[in-house]
Amino acid sequence: MERPGPETGTLRGARAQLEALASAHHAASGATPRRLPESWRFRPLDPQTVQRAAVLILFGRLDDRPAEHPHDVVPEELDVLFVQRADTLRKHAGQVAFPGGKIDPDDEGPIAAALREAEEETGLDPAGVDVLGALPETELPVSDFLVTPVLGWWARPSQVCVVDPTESAHVFRAPVADLLDPANRVSAVVVRGGEKFTSPAFLVQDMLIWGFTGIVVSRLFDELGWTLDWDETREHRVL
Repeated sequence: MERPGPETGTLRGARAQLEALASAHHAASGATPRRLPESWRFRPLDPQTVQRAAVLILFGRLDDRPAEHPHDVVPEELDVLFVQRADTLRKHAGQVAFPGGKIDPDDEGPIAAALREAEEETGLDPAGVDVLGALPETELPVSDFLVTPVLGWWARPSQVCVVDPTESAHVFRAPVADLLDPANRVSAVVVRGGEKFTSPAFLVQDMLIWGFTGIVVSRLFDELGWTLDWDETREHRVL
C-alpha cells in the first residue's frame, strides 16, 4: 500500500460530516432498531433466536487511487473498506459486506466487536482507526441478527488483505464517489416463492454491493446528503 499524503480540507470536511451524523445518532440512542425496507423483508425477526453483531464502516484516504467518476459531492480520494465473503460460507456466501461479525461475550460492546472482527478479517491495525461513533442497530431478519454499524476513520492506514480464505475471498477499497455515481447504482432483485424483493445496490470494481450492505450504504449516503439522483427502475437480478 502506498502511504497517503496529508488529509486535504475536503477530506476533513467529509470526516466532520460523518462525526456529526454519529453524534446525532448517539444523542438519540436507545431508539427502536431500524427495520429493513419492506421491499427487502423476507420474514420477521425471530425474538427467540436473535443475536447481536457489529460491522465497521471504515472511511478515509486509504490509498492514492482516485475515483473513476469524481464529482463535487465528496472528495475523489475518499474510500470505504469492504470484504467479499468466501463462496464456501453457509450464509451470505460470495456477498460483499463490511468487516464485522457476531458480538462475543468477551467483547466490550459493538465497537470492540467491530474492530476485533475487522482485524481478524482484513489484518488492519485497530490502533490506526479513529472510531467516530455507532449508528442504530439494524434488523437482519434473514439470519436473525441485530447489527450495529460502527463508523470509523482510518487515520493511520495499515496493510489489509484476506487473512482467512475460508471466511473472505477479497478485501478491497471502493472510492465513495464511484459508489455515488448514478451509472453505478441499480436495484438488486431477488425472486422467492413468486414474490419480488428489491434493495439498493452498487456496481463497482466488478463487484455488486447489495442486500443488507447495500441498504446500509444507501441509507448512510441519504442521511449525509451525498446521494445523487439515480434510476431505481434499473434492475439487476442476483438470485
